Amino acid sequence: MKGRTHNGSHAAHIEITSADVRRGDVIQVGGRPCRVADLVQLRAGAKRLQFESGEVLTMHARSRLTALRLTRKW
Repeated sequence: MKGRTHNGSHAAHIEITSADVRRGDVIQVGGRPCRVADLVQLRAGAKRLQFESGEVLTMHARSRLTALRLTRKW
């Protein structure tokens, strides 16, 4: 899915790994969209993601997830 949002941003579903996950990415976990609020680098390339809802997810270095990423058009 790619499209424009009401503020001129573009939204796209992308595949992410622990190497390229960003704050603000929206990942669907258990059928619920969760926005990444904070990231913590762990050993062996893993990252701990903290969502705005307070939940935490640890991504292994080889994990691949689908996320919705908003990008702004300047």
